[in-house]
Amino acid sequence: MPDLSGRTAVVTGGGSGIGAATAAMLASYGARVAVGDVSADAGAATVARIADAGGTAVAVEHDVRSLESGRRMVTAVEDALGPIDILVNNAGVSRRVPFLELDEREWDRLMDINVKGVLFTTQAVLPGMVERGWGRVLNMSSVVGKEAYPGFLHYCTSKFAIIGMTQGIAKEFALTGVTVNAVCPGIVETPLHDGVVAQMAEGAGVSRERAWEDFLGSVPMGRPQTPEDVAEMISFLASDKARNITGSAFNVAGGMEVR
Repeated sequence: MPDLSGRTAVVTGGGSGIGAATAAMLASYGARVAVGDVSADAGAATVARIADAGGTAVAVEHDVRSLESGRRMVTAVEDALGPIDILVNNAGVSRRVPFLELDEREWDRLMDINVKGVLFTTQAVLPGMVERGWGRVLNMSSVVGKEAYPGFLHYCTSKFAIIGMTQGIAKEFALTGVTVNAVCPGIVETPLHDGVVAQMAEGAGVSRERAWEDFLGSVPMGRPQTPEDVAEMISFLASDKARNITGSAFNVAGGMEVR
């Protein structure tokens, strides 16, 4: 198993779903974890879960849309837990909007969180990693960041952008001791996917159960992924065992995407 003892990790959007599972798993492998969310209260349940298991965690208020908020977050985490070694850019949103109904406001709302959020948070955290000569940046993309899905153009575009950003940062900082990788979940049982399935059901005029069955039918392994499946990949990439891996995008999707 990965050994993250002595490391400090930040997980954005850590209040639920993949973020909460990742924060808990990193802590179980020995990391001190800062659970970032737009409201510090949103991460309280995750922090309590980690504390109950004997780990160390704090909740930090962080709006990923703001570089200044990112810098304040870094200061708060360093004061509480020490220098940041691992950054998991997990915060994100999704919404089904048919292409011809997609307006500028909705486009900007999603891009500000999904794309600028990765940019600004990484810009805030990366200098310290480079100065210390060690760091791990893990960006949450998606299988739809490799092959688009109808009705989700702006979400797909944001996830393609995250893979491009991952590759660019990885190459630019390849000689610094910092690795940068992306993780591409498929269908994961989380609050985010619950909302997506509900929107798909409404758009198709079918029940949520039928929409879920149809959605799941695209997974060759025939089952959804769990947040813990994704967290295991992130934990490995955050460890010394993954020291020679950078600029890559790893699918955790049950065969749904194989590139």
